[in-house]
Amino acid sequence: MNLTPTFEATQQASRTLAQVSPDTINAVLLAVAEAAVQHTEFILVENAKDLARMAPDDPKYDRLQLSAARIQAIADDLRNVASLPSPLGNVLTETDLANGLHLRKVRVPLGVVGIIYEARPNVTFDVVALCLKTGNACVLKGGSDADFSNRAIISVIHEVLTTHGLNSAVATLLPADREATAALLQAVGYVDVLIPRGSQQLIDFVRNNARVPVIETGAGIVHTYFDETGDLAKGRAIVANAKTRRVSVCNSLDCLLVHERRLVDLPTLLAPLAKAGVLLHADERAYPALRGVYPNELLQPARPEDFGTEFLSLQLAVKTVANLDEALDHIARHGSKHSEAIVSEDAAHIERFLNAVDAAAVYANASTAFTDGAQFGLGAEIGISTQKLHARGPMGLEELTSYKWQVRGTGQTRA
Repeated sequence: MNLTPTFEATQQASRTLAQVSPDTINAVLLAVAEAAVQHTEFILVENAKDLARMAPDDPKYDRLQLSAARIQAIADDLRNVASLPSPLGNVLTETDLANGLHLRKVRVPLGVVGIIYEARPNVTFDVVALCLKTGNACVLKGGSDADFSNRAIISVIHEVLTTHGLNSAVATLLPADREATAALLQAVGYVDVLIPRGSQQLIDFVRNNARVPVIETGAGIVHTYFDETGDLAKGRAIVANAKTRRVSVCNSLDCLLVHERRLVDLPTLLAPLAKAGVLLHADERAYPALRGVYPNELLQPARPEDFGTEFLSLQLAVKTVANLDEALDHIARHGSKHSEAIVSEDAAHIERFLNAVDAAAVYANASTAFTDGAQFGLGAEIGISTQKLHARGPMGLEELTSYKWQVRGTGQTRA
């Protein structure tokens, strides 16, 4: 499969975005939001074709499924992006040198952003919106699981782009086959950065095989530590929300770390999870504390592999720790540097946790479910980066820019 002409067209289209005014971009985003709502029935019909090919108990099913409410929420996110100020042209630093040269460090687009993603059709809307707002063209490679949905969505977006006089190649959807993935991974000179969104397997594959620079949006192996001084009411609400709000997303809770002196409170702490049908994988100390009070069919002894697993389902590992140090060590060994939380009333423990945990988002007395671009006030997100180069955490508008130095002189030459 020769996709070079496609990549060339997108690269050429990216240059035209520099000529498009911010007002036009905002009008396009608002029009895409309106078109998404107007074409809800069409999008849902196509989404149903994808859903029919996937088992409802597949962890990816919830991510794949669209609804009128979800499309409305997507439209609201698009409007939020339109309302945000563009970072393009922002002056990061400005200075005059002794030789008279005037230097400015200015935000600019990355260029062409490639996205490889699995069964997440909402990503198609999010990526196009954030890229347009930041002057980037995008090449999207969705999975076969969501191909009907993605093609429906991109057709709606292309119709709006054409109506507003923009080249539709600024948002290119590749075929859903493996050959297209291979071509995108090798698109050196055409794609400036590649961002995978999906399972750890997908992310590892992209990182290991891409010749294009990659920003990892890693899997979320998420912990919450219930400290010796943790407030039981706060803990119940936080753990229940982090685990059950939406189990298929990367900020959902995978492992509860509980201080050994709070094992007596474990049945009360986890009672809401029993009502939600959460299967617990409890360690050798937590299991006896729960046996007989947590439903037997939802309780089983933990295996070593349960710790460090991203469940993406109604399952939770429970680990007993002796102190904060042991909790920090466990997170360092088994976490994915995504989101981690502590429930504590000890100010010193909270500060130490916030400072010591190496993750993109670290919480004290709050649910990890907030790790989300829209929740962080970014309008939407292109992914949650778990690496440290260029961007970390929810990637919004600023994270889709680079910078360049503008140097103004009056004839200076260097000796």
